[in-house]
Amino acid sequence: MTPQLTIPTSLEWHEDHLVILDQQKLPGAVEYVHLYTIKDYYDAIITLKVRGAPAIGITAAYGLAQAAGEYETESLEEFKTWFEKEKQYLLSSRPTAVNLSWALERLERELDQAGTVNEAKTDLLHTAIQIHAEDEDMCRRIGENGLELLHDAQRVMTICNAGSIATSKYGTALAPFHIGREKDRNFQVFACETRPVLQGARLTAWELQQSGVDVTLITDNMAAHTMKTKGIEAVIVGADRVAANGDTANKIGTSSLAILCKHFGIPFYVAAPSSTFDLTIDSGDDIEIEERSSTEVTTLGQSVIAPEGVPVFNPAFDVTPHDLISAIITENGILYPDFKQSIADTLN
Repeated sequence: MTPQLTIPTSLEWHEDHLVILDQQKLPGAVEYVHLYTIKDYYDAIITLKVRGAPAIGITAAYGLAQAAGEYETESLEEFKTWFEKEKQYLLSSRPTAVNLSWALERLERELDQAGTVNEAKTDLLHTAIQIHAEDEDMCRRIGENGLELLHDAQRVMTICNAGSIATSKYGTALAPFHIGREKDRNFQVFACETRPVLQGARLTAWELQQSGVDVTLITDNMAAHTMKTKGIEAVIVGADRVAANGDTANKIGTSSLAILCKHFGIPFYVAAPSSTFDLTIDSGDDIEIEERSSTEVTTLGQSVIAPEGVPVFNPAFDVTPHDLISAIITENGILYPDFKQSIADTLN
């Protein structure tokens, strides 16, 4: 019997808690984690059980809204003080992905409109649910726009995982492949493994297989050779933060692909929802780059692969300059250089 192909999802709200796909266990096991306390949400985000900028934002919104619903006070001022403290707690989990702060600040704006604690609790949860639903719609539109931009391209490279399990559904960079599959348009996707924690190998390869998309896995240092010998026609990546001038922070290794694309004359596309743009910063120089544990580099699974005590530099992201980006795909359309102008025109 042919296995049923479906687009996997990673988030599901269950009235009083959130259920997430544990992405640390993939592809070896498909397991789900139930989040009940704000510490559960914080730990899920910081340990990468949930990851991907949109999914992080959605998860944090549910976490703060759920915790707010359980906080006991009749004083709105006391409630707001508590809210600010817990908001900052969640913000500290992953500093680079702007969707995290975007989602929590959206909740805060709702809180500012509330007249009572009970009204605030209701509005906060409704807003989190709305953010979740809106993200699926945005991802579908990004996918449709990406499908149009890719035209007749069939051989496409990507890095990390900007797919359905990094969002509510469909994803950003992977959305054209999922939607293309629904429309019987076939791609051959080359997925970079994405060291050091292998989101491309563990997650993108698994996700595209589940959806029935033709995917080939390569190591990160095979990208140049693959572009040259396999006729790569485009590279498409996601984003964790896009500055006002179009500079884009994404998983470490992304800027290397952009440089290679310039050498080979291959278009380099970024796919990102409007919530990932940060117009408060002028350029990528202002983006805080998260540095993670050295053990991500010195170990592979349970095996130690580096000498004890060796110094490690482990930035989780790099910044691709806007002049290496051919276009940015959003739910509101495709943006082209001059990005500072096209971003301002689209988002303001």
